[in-house]
Amino acid sequence: MADGEVQSEGVGYWDLDRLVADLAGARSRWRQEQQHHAEYGAEGFPSRANLLKITAALCGALFPLRLGPSFVRLHNEDAYVAETLQTVLSRLYGQIRLELIYAMKEDPIATVDAAASRIIGDFAHSLPALRTLLDSDVEAAFLGDPAARSVDEVLICYPSMLAIIHHRLAHRLYELGAPLVARIISEIAHSHTGIDIHPGARIGHSFFIDHGTGVVIGETAIVGDRVRLYQGVTLGARSFPSDEKGALEKAQPRHPIIEDDVVIYAGATVLGRIIIGSRSVIGGNVWLTESVPADSNVRQAKARHEVTSRVEVSAPHRVHALLESTDGIGENI
Repeated sequence: MADGEVQSEGVGYWDLDRLVADLAGARSRWRQEQQHHAEYGAEGFPSRANLLKITAALCGALFPLRLGPSFVRLHNEDAYVAETLQTVLSRLYGQIRLELIYAMKEDPIATVDAAASRIIGDFAHSLPALRTLLDSDVEAAFLGDPAARSVDEVLICYPSMLAIIHHRLAHRLYELGAPLVARIISEIAHSHTGIDIHPGARIGHSFFIDHGTGVVIGETAIVGDRVRLYQGVTLGARSFPSDEKGALEKAQPRHPIIEDDVVIYAGATVLGRIIIGSRSVIGGNVWLTESVPADSNVRQAKARHEVTSRVEVSAPHRVHALLESTDGIGENI
């Protein structure tokens, strides 16, 4: 046998029969201990691979000339959209149905089918409004970023737009009663962009994330209109309430409310069910756990000793520049 070659048919480095039996035992113990979280059975489970393809097709149906295939032109885009939606909505219906079979396991299958039909119908008829909402996001990015040369560049190149498109689709499904399918769609965008937006988060129109990597927006966050975030911003929870048995309480309001026209700069962390008032500016790297009124300007203070302590390790011209940059910086508002 050549070096590094594994012996076949279970003889050699592992006992295949024992491995299979031990894994079956582990699954059996888990299922017995976690009856309230029984796993999906023979009917299947919503597929991340399938939802990846479905979401890509939905992006193409929403923006056929930019996110659709290369053969789409003005003269055939309606035909492409019609054909795509006919196929992709049917496939999405199947994924929603798989989720509901588990979520509604005590109900007859006819009730499950009716619920899945309602969700996919309402979702389909939401697509024109979602396209209009996404147009406002694209325009906000173009107007808010001096590096953007066209709305087409924003749509094609900006990872934040991919994340926002996925969020708009996922949030609608979340609202309609398919939270697992919605979460998978959100995580597809998260894995591609580094932007983590829970599908439960409510986000107003003209939303822009500049750069975007590391942004986290929690499930119960509420974001108003014309809000702009930069990379590394967290809209998170400060605490996690639990019930009398110690289990975390789900879906409790625990994330911030960001009102209209707020700007939050890179690395800022905003935690808890607090309110950031309209037109406020939250500076980079700020750690904020208390509400602020409208028109606030919250900055990260830099004490002079933080700079002078670097005298021994910094070039003289660099120290001088740092000292000058701290003049006039006051306390956090």
